[in-house]
Amino acid sequence: MSDDKPSPSSETREDSRFVPGDGFVAKWTNYFRLYFDRMTYEEALKWKKARDVRSEAADCARCEKHKEYLLNYSPIIQFMRQNINKLGGDLHSGNIRCRRCDTRQGGGFHERYGIILCANELGKQREVEDTMAHEMIHAYDHLRFQVDLHGNLRHAACTEIRASALSGECRWLREFWDKSQYKFTQHFQECIRRRATISVAMRPECKDDIQAAKVVNEVWDSCFSDTRPFDEVYR
Repeated sequence: MSDDKPSPSSETREDSRFVPGDGFVAKWTNYFRLYFDRMTYEEALKWKKARDVRSEAADCARCEKHKEYLLNYSPIIQFMRQNINKLGGDLHSGNIRCRRCDTRQGGGFHERYGIILCANELGKQREVEDTMAHEMIHAYDHLRFQVDLHGNLRHAACTEIRASALSGECRWLREFWDKSQYKFTQHFQECIRRRATISVAMRPECKDDIQAAKVVNEVWDSCFSDTRPFDEVYR
């Protein structure tokens, strides 16, 4: 019937909605709804996007500051730049860019355009460092091994395994504080598998997370043991 009311499951309750605006009431209403898990997933995404748009300039400025420091003083970033330069590549301040991203990822690499750092997802300097190192591993693999990043899932899985293993993003302390992963045994390999599978599953040529996990398993042994250009896992 035309006057039927929507069922409770088909509508968003008023007290679980994101409240637009930058004012005091809107800010704290959204904060408490998120904190007490009263906001739906879809409404939380709206809140996050609005927050990211509002703080874009500050996020990018902070990211740029961290980036410039790391390019000059980070041992792993300088080491990766040197090895990329030896292969004919050149990553520098001009083609490593801080931007607001709409996707939930820390960054990305494209062989034509360089590296994007998602400023709205990277708050701390160590997060920027890990992401830069991760994407530099992709750049190195592209130059050294002619990795097909856009059409070959086995290539994609291999470089994701290597990037997670060598960048430092799977070290125990980061997983403990940022991801609430408390395992002491097999933590490192489990973290790499998890991150690589998620990254492969996000690629348009991948059907689902089941296929992603299968491809990661297929290339695991050779790619996990390959630490080039490092002599061993650095961090």
